[in-house]
Amino acid sequence: MNARQKILYIDPVGVEVVGEGLRYLMEQKQAGTELTMVNLPRGPEHLEYRYYEALVLVDILHLVKEAEGRGFDAAVIGCFYDVGLQAAREVAERMAVVAPCEASVHLAATLGDKFSIIVGRRKWIPEMRENVIKYGMKERLASFKSVDLGVLEFHQDEKKTARRFREVAQEAVAHDGAEVLILGCTATYGFYQELQDELGVPVIDPMIAALKTAEFAAELKNRLGWSHSKIGAYESPPADEFAPWRLGEQYDFADMETWLRRDGGPDE
Repeated sequence: MNARQKILYIDPVGVEVVGEGLRYLMEQKQAGTELTMVNLPRGPEHLEYRYYEALVLVDILHLVKEAEGRGFDAAVIGCFYDVGLQAAREVAERMAVVAPCEASVHLAATLGDKFSIIVGRRKWIPEMRENVIKYGMKERLASFKSVDLGVLEFHQDEKKTARRFREVAQEAVAHDGAEVLILGCTATYGFYQELQDELGVPVIDPMIAALKTAEFAAELKNRLGWSHSKIGAYESPPADEFAPWRLGEQYDFADMETWLRRDGGPDE
């Protein structure tokens, strides 16, 4: 890719963790990608419950609309639940919107016949299974495996986390028929490489998969004009309908200038 493209990575929690995640993704991005990563100005510190997802949805959608207005080519909703993905594609007129679960399972389907998803807690599985089925990947799913760790625990004792990943991953490959493994949470960044080297199968880091999918989607949009169709499922709400409703005032659009100030730039 030669042309500059702007990617916004939204970490949809109300806690400042942008610095570490941005440094991680800066090592993976294309040279021509201008990457910005933001968190929300309010909300829970993880999204393990549907209630927490509901709390952040409005801010995610407003941030997507604002990002498109600021010239971003693609946005990533950085939670493996793919919170608000379909609605975000509705409100984005031209900008591509991607999310980690969809990006990861589609990538996994090109790398092997069956994949397993390693999750933190059993609680996560039903909603993630719903998404896998919605994305048309039910027949490619070998299994879900839980390591009994919450989002905020993955990096508290990384040796313990790596050991648990290894145990369930070996079982997924040996007994469930998985040829590809997906780490089912964006907070699992940094664990894929060692696991992949040990097991000899592709292990997908969902943060990287989402970023790479966003870069590809931005290129398709900019070079070929391919983006989300607007004549069916992703038809945008008509502005002449919702503008008189003054939704921006009702839902208190936050100070987006502050949100979007954390820009890693194309060359850092």
